[in-house]
Amino acid sequence: MAVFNRCLRARALAAVTPTTALNYVIQTLSASCLTINSGSDLKSASVLGQNPLHLKRELSSRNVQWVFLGCPGVGKGTYASRLSNLLGVPHIATGDLVRDELSSSGPLASQLKDIVNQGKLVSDEIIINLLSKRLEAGEAKGESGFILDGFPRTIRQAEILGGVTDIDLVINLKLRQEALLAKCLGRRICSECGGNYNVATIDIKGENGNPGMYMAPLLPPPQCASKLTTRADDILEVVKERLRIYNEMTQPVEEFYRCRGKLLEFDLPGGIPESWPKLLQALNLEDHEDKRSAAA
Repeated sequence: MAVFNRCLRARALAAVTPTTALNYVIQTLSASCLTINSGSDLKSASVLGQNPLHLKRELSSRNVQWVFLGCPGVGKGTYASRLSNLLGVPHIATGDLVRDELSSSGPLASQLKDIVNQGKLVSDEIIINLLSKRLEAGEAKGESGFILDGFPRTIRQAEILGGVTDIDLVINLKLRQEALLAKCLGRRICSECGGNYNVATIDIKGENGNPGMYMAPLLPPPQCASKLTTRADDILEVVKERLRIYNEMTQPVEEFYRCRGKLLEFDLPGGIPESWPKLLQALNLEDHEDKRSAAA
């Protein structure tokens, strides 16, 4: 496996391959059984005989390196993709990498099918393997920076990530539980073009001091309407299990980044028209194309 090769190749010893580097990081973390708390940081660890700080690129010399956190179905892919286009950096969704592998005839396909259909989280080793291949391919095309979506999901993954590169910002998207369930069950994919849509109309009335929420469906264009499919894992029991596992395993990752001052928590107030401008405001960004479209 190879991981974050742009950082590793720029700084690591010439005789050490990225595959060796990643395996060394994983073995070191497993052997040391690091305990993460507000006072601990991988920057004090030794990787490849060097301080990991020497493996990291200066922020001023590269594009953003951001992470999106949030429950399955919250909209990480939607907003990460929009920011990817706005900032000119690749959006890398580990969920998409898993689905691509599932649709292939690769050696992991059968194993992944059982894991995904049961709503379980894919193991660290599999995710890192898939992510590494994607980053290698991006490096070959000259990509710089990234917005990660779906990684890290565990403390161990966050440790590995922090051992080889700097994460500038972690955006944690939040959505009310009833809206989240409806969104997950309404997701559809075009079997021909791969486009993602949502047929759910979410209209929650305000009560007990809580504001109402309206989210319009994201309907497909006419040419895709008859080709929509539902993901095998988007059934109520599996969705609830995914959310339970997420809350159990991933919330500690939020605390991991909160303690390091890198976590931005953002409550989605509604659909894209309501949420996108407010997210940009929270990030101190402007979408000039969006403004021109609104003014047209």
